[in-house]
Amino acid sequence: MPGAHHTSGAPEPPGPCSAAGERREGPLILTEDPELLDDLLRLCAAAGVDPQVHHTVPEGLGRGSWDSAPLVLVGDDAAARCRGASRRSGVLLVGHDQDDPGVWRSAVEIGADCVLRLPDAEGWLVDRIADVAEGVGRPALTVGVIGGSGGAGASTLAGALAVTAARQGWRTMLVDGDPLGGGLDVLLGGEHAEGRRWPEFATSKGRVAGGALEESLPAAHGLRVLSWDRGDMVAVPREAMRAVLAAARRRGGVVVVDLPRRVDESAAEALAQLDAGLLVVPGELRAVAAARRVASAVGMVLSDLRVVVRGPYAAGLDERWVADALGLPLVGELPWDTGLSADLNGGVPPGVGSRGPLARFCSAFWERAHAAGGAR
Repeated sequence: MPGAHHTSGAPEPPGPCSAAGERREGPLILTEDPELLDDLLRLCAAAGVDPQVHHTVPEGLGRGSWDSAPLVLVGDDAAARCRGASRRSGVLLVGHDQDDPGVWRSAVEIGADCVLRLPDAEGWLVDRIADVAEGVGRPALTVGVIGGSGGAGASTLAGALAVTAARQGWRTMLVDGDPLGGGLDVLLGGEHAEGRRWPEFATSKGRVAGGALEESLPAAHGLRVLSWDRGDMVAVPREAMRAVLAAARRRGGVVVVDLPRRVDESAAEALAQLDAGLLVVPGELRAVAAARRVASAVGMVLSDLRVVVRGPYAAGLDERWVADALGLPLVGELPWDTGLSADLNGGVPPGVGSRGPLARFCSAFWERAHAAGGAR
């Protein structure tokens, strides 16, 4: 990263993050340089954390101490005063002077992980501060759902997967990546729920705090949903999709993304962050022909694309035939659910109950997915 030079292994993140929306504990800052302190306080504010500021290594073992702080930022003016402190990971030596030859000796003396020069390393340092404050661990299992043809039922499956994951106890976020899909908040009956929608994230380019994102979104059926409002906006910039999905994944658990069939820049960014994609294909010849074109475009970005075949079937077709025709691994068959249309028309979101073909499919999918490797 710009302006950063490592002197040892990267610092390890601390334990679990605080609850969404809370002001999180920030780093311990050690400096008497007012200009450097102003810069570090500004970066901590950008990361959404509250730092502890001292001139020398603080005594004691409580909050904000040398040993307990999630990160220690030592100004190059204070390095000499930190000699003799216990060795720990997560110590960064920070300053402005790009040409100070003594900084390397100071870094070794205090056991710093790396040396940072501002302003070049500001972007990296903000990310690092936010990461350790959030306690970044295993990223969310992120699954995208794409319709192989019009009316394939991809949005319904995406909603049902998210509702089922939440019902099984997973921290879950449902992201509506299809601006022409009608809104997943409507599908879940949450169109009037308070919270932020996509237009309010359209200008996001840098880092979005995971906890702040989660807390700001509408809640429905035990999950958080990022959908569209009823306005005219029909696109999400690539940078915004990257920032929002990265924040969602850092929270862990499960992220389900409903994606359009057309792979534009925003959809390509979402595809790049998926662990797997599910291509929903009705069991008819025209749908298979359309799905082949969709799979070709999606496959240029996403290597793990699998097919879900939805009945009923045209004569001579079954789920194996469809998967073989597309050359994709088969996740399974989604039989026709005779009660689904009535439920949706009656305001019952897909996946709320544990009965029916759709509910059984989603439950089995998550059981296999999580058993395949812990939360991966």
